[in-house]
Amino acid sequence: MVWFGSAGAPDSFYSQGYKSSLDMPAWLAARGLNAYEYQCSRGVRIREEMARELGERARQQGIRLSIHAPYYINLSTEDSEKRLKTKGYLLDSLRAAQWMGATTVVFHPGGGPGENRRQTFKRAKDCLKEILEEVAEAGLSHIFLAPETMGKVNQMGSLEEVLELCRLAPQVVPCIDFGHINAVTQGGLKEKRDFARVLDQVAEVLGHSALKHLHAHFSPIEFTRAGEKKHWTLKESHLYGPDFAPLAQLIFERKLEPIVICESQGTQAEDALVFKSLYEKQKAGE
Repeated sequence: MVWFGSAGAPDSFYSQGYKSSLDMPAWLAARGLNAYEYQCSRGVRIREEMARELGERARQQGIRLSIHAPYYINLSTEDSEKRLKTKGYLLDSLRAAQWMGATTVVFHPGGGPGENRRQTFKRAKDCLKEILEEVAEAGLSHIFLAPETMGKVNQMGSLEEVLELCRLAPQVVPCIDFGHINAVTQGGLKEKRDFARVLDQVAEVLGHSALKHLHAHFSPIEFTRAGEKKHWTLKESHLYGPDFAPLAQLIFERKLEPIVICESQGTQAEDALVFKSLYEKQKAGE
């Protein structure tokens, strides 16, 4: 099973008169999608009753749920108050995930690396260790925590850094954002072998199981020398990339079962369906 879905609700969901995320599972399923990443990017505001109802509706529709934790998270901060808030944001996200039965909480690892990137990364790593201890005490270790590869050069969250964080505990898994990796490598994901190198690196560091069940983000992203600038849609993908077709081929050839969440600007569901069709063409031998 390969899971394709939307990061939050696309513009078409609202233009059709829908307002509540409770309607998203049935809406996505009716279009042939089977994953939904609930957005807590501005804070974890969902109440337990609603989260449980969303989870039940998702189970009824066969929708795989994940959560994107608040953008305010910064594992590498030197500010003790911000460090405490970072821990709170992740624990709140995990609790919401438990209520709704979401398998994974995706989060951004941190801010800029400062003058000494390795020293900054060590702070991030130490902070995550502390968080994992609190997660265990709260009985939430069964939910995956997924640090995301980031799209800006001057930002914590390179592929290597994310994979190193994932070595801390079995429940820490990577969220590989291919659009972000393409941005920081200045359009480096062009051919099948480029994507293969990323997949090979995940498998080499974390093992085949981590690769087989990869949590991935995919969308066209405009970039500058600094990296990510803006998310676009597949209509502009020829301008910015990356192209999903090489990855679809690798998913099929390697018998992977990833969750692929589309983060296109306003057309997340529509573009996710295109990704799904590209994968199904591989399966059909076209």
